[in-house]
Amino acid sequence: MADIKRARMALVQWILEGPGHALATERGAAFANAGLAGPLASLVDKVAKCSYKITDEDIAGAKAAGRSEDQLFELIVCAATGQAARQYDTALAALDAAADQE
Repeated sequence: MADIKRARMALVQWILEGPGHALATERGAAFANAGLAGPLASLVDKVAKCSYKITDEDIAGAKAAGRSEDQLFELIVCAATGQAARQYDTALAALDAAADQE
């Protein structure tokens, strides 16, 4: 299990702090799904909550707000990874709670 935790931490550190086209602060905001505004906030929220609803217009809106395709790719990866991390943490907490009840 420790190897999984280390690998997860390394992945999160890489996408948030590694080299990239998007600002590290925006990558962190996308990961947390908090602190962004306008079309970018809408896109990141859709990635986190209902990615099947993302349209070409969502991408176009974020581009029109001044983001490049490379920046959008990074922010979308951060948003998806952040949501996956939150779900993983919730699942582990549920397992811990169930184990405590035994």
